[in-house]
Amino acid sequence: MSSFIDFQNEIYLRGLGGELPELPMTADGLEQRAREVLGPAEYAYVAGSASSGRTAAANRAAFDKHRILPRMLRGTTGPGARDLSVEVLGTRLAAPVLTAPIGVLELVHERGEVVVAEVTKELGIGSVLSTAASSTIEDVGAAAGEWWYQLYWPADDDLARSFVERAERAGAKAVVVTVDTPSLGWRPQDLELAHLPFLAGKGIANYLSDPVFRAKLPMPPEESEDAMRIAILTWVGLFGNHTLRPADITRLREWTDLPIAVKGILHPEDARAVVDAGADGVIVSNHGGRQLDGSVAALDALPAIVSTIGDRADVLFDSGVRTGSDVLIALALGAKAVLYGRPYAYGLALAGRDGARHALRLLLADFDSALGLSGRSSAAALDRSVLTTPY
Repeated sequence: MSSFIDFQNEIYLRGLGGELPELPMTADGLEQRAREVLGPAEYAYVAGSASSGRTAAANRAAFDKHRILPRMLRGTTGPGARDLSVEVLGTRLAAPVLTAPIGVLELVHERGEVVVAEVTKELGIGSVLSTAASSTIEDVGAAAGEWWYQLYWPADDDLARSFVERAERAGAKAVVVTVDTPSLGWRPQDLELAHLPFLAGKGIANYLSDPVFRAKLPMPPEESEDAMRIAILTWVGLFGNHTLRPADITRLREWTDLPIAVKGILHPEDARAVVDAGADGVIVSNHGGRQLDGSVAALDALPAIVSTIGDRADVLFDSGVRTGSDVLIALALGAKAVLYGRPYAYGLALAGRDGARHALRLLLADFDSALGLSGRSSAAALDRSVLTTPY
């Protein structure tokens, strides 16, 4: 029986023939290498954080507050027999990992979202497609395995509903509503380069291909440069929505039978409100530190949200995951699965499909190893007893 930790054996066996890995073996190493190959604007868009970067730093520091307390001599299963699988929002995954929705992946690879869909299907994990993708819902759906659609709710309900209905027809298994981005955060790295890719027509493929959006345009966007400029300006007027309330989750529930998760929740009462409104899950996230500077670290917010709604809805975690032990800690604190973001984008930038696959295999193998070394045989066995931090 193969396992994710087999990646380790592959590397050592190739080393016997003098072959060294072509790509770095850590998330930080992938970022450093990607910075060398990407243009300044492309790197800044992927890596950048809000304002001073305190939130992104807090996300990583929050993991350092916890220590894993391994158990020994427990007769746990070895490599190949550990069970990393989970079921979350009705989706069965080979490991508790989904790729986070990252927009405008064409900045790092021309077929970015489709490639990620293909790789996650191969590995048996999940993927979450951004509304701000460079590939259409339909193209990604045709390539994907277990995938969810992430909705940036636009300032037009008919357009929002069209996006959701397209995703359902294309095979999405859940809808993820991101609520922490009613407008873009203050991002100095992008501002210094005056770079917002959407204004160049990038990352708006799902708008340009949508019948509701196209009906708002005086002419097809592909007809001329002027027509595309009009389409982009129309997008500007529709992106973001400051008016959303929990009642909108109830309306979304009327549009689709798919499970609904709300992403960007950090306060327990917000979690309670969206579950009361009909959400099936909550993704505890501060957008990887990209939105509000000085925000609470997502991991610090996780336990209270699990305590508040964990018996009623699935709780997932996003923001700051970089290692297998990070995955273990998040699950021990009550998350059912984690979303993993920037490192797979760096892998894409470095080596396309092989790079994305490499980045994801790093995390999965590391988690497989950490699970066994902690004295547990399955992801389902993780709870707070794995950690030394008292609550």
